[in-house]
Amino acid sequence: MMMMMRNTRVVTSFLFLIILASKSLSSSSSSASVHSTIINVVKLGAKPDGRTDSTEFFNAAWAAACSSRGPALIDVPKGKYLLKNVEFRGGSQYCKNTPRITFRIQGTLLAPSNNYNHLNNIKSENWISFKQVQGVSIIGGGTLDARGSALWACKAANKNCPQGATSLRITNSKDIVIEGLRSVNSQMFNIVINRCENVNIRGVMISAPGDSPNTDGIHVQQSTGVTISKTGIKTGDDCISIGPGTKNLWMQYIACGPGHGISIGSLGKGMDEEGVQNVTLRRAVFTGTQNGLRIKAWGRPSNGFVKGVLFQHAIMKNVKNPIVIDQNYCPHNYNCPNQESGIRISDVRYEDIRGTSATQVAVKFDCSKKKPCEGIRLKDVKLTYKARRAQSTCVNAAVSAPVEAYVRCD
Repeated sequence: MMMMMRNTRVVTSFLFLIILASKSLSSSSSSASVHSTIINVVKLGAKPDGRTDSTEFFNAAWAAACSSRGPALIDVPKGKYLLKNVEFRGGSQYCKNTPRITFRIQGTLLAPSNNYNHLNNIKSENWISFKQVQGVSIIGGGTLDARGSALWACKAANKNCPQGATSLRITNSKDIVIEGLRSVNSQMFNIVINRCENVNIRGVMISAPGDSPNTDGIHVQQSTGVTISKTGIKTGDDCISIGPGTKNLWMQYIACGPGHGISIGSLGKGMDEEGVQNVTLRRAVFTGTQNGLRIKAWGRPSNGFVKGVLFQHAIMKNVKNPIVIDQNYCPHNYNCPNQESGIRISDVRYEDIRGTSATQVAVKFDCSKKKPCEGIRLKDVKLTYKARRAQSTCVNAAVSAPVEAYVRCD
């Protein structure tokens, strides 16, 4: 009882910090920077009525910001703005003066009606995309509403549906800030960070129903120096997913649930794949999620790896699989049955992981016979199932834990 009371207080404090951050960070940032050029999308012609297409005026605002000789602010006042697929490009060809550009979104950006075909044209798989930009900040406490429910319903009915669009994708960019943003009802992934350097995501709130398919909260791949903090994610897939080529990822004060937890992977789909290394999660709460802390790799040959991972100070609240390493991932038993994962997993630490499991086996290490997991360490892992000590299973895994450990793999 004392432990449960302590866990409840910790959860409450985590959520308080996240809510406080989302309210205060965006308001402080909006006045902190000095901009030589301020571009108001309404003054350019955008209509905040939620019905009139404002895409051309957002493009015009970007062009004006790129022509600025100093830092520029694109101001999106309160209201609702209908926006089709849009791509903001940097580099000398598209943004000749490459200034630092801030998007201050105080209103709501709406995808076109509930017709998912508007966001799935042949030109783009993204709704809002930034490519080859540097020094861009997206702030202001506004909302991206992709209105994905029609696509979810199409998929649930097993109809011939498009894959769906990512709400916000940042590609081949550096020195990026995403602060105080809300993303709701995404068709597919909410935020994707791909081939980027030095990205700071903080005070972000992401929301989609727990049964919405493939609506990952934040996906990071082939990027280095990404920080995600004070962020709350409710979704139908992974709260945070970490793909190949991710290095030096820092996550702290994360609230996850519903969703599939925080996942490294899936990895090893291809033979030649960049590794994942130096990933840290500190202070997170998982509520009613399918998984908590997961590493998953396809059961097929690969040259990839995972090393240098620290999961620390996490609270589990009725989580089905609180701690999982699965090197035999093979959805629908297609293209990988009876194969062994080639992903090498080593130096993974779990410290101060507490709470309740929704299943009897709370810790499951199902590693590859060809590449067994090495250097897996458990410290202060205390997980219960129906008020009793939860169980663990370990296959092809070298796991160390103190003699007095609450959860062990012997």
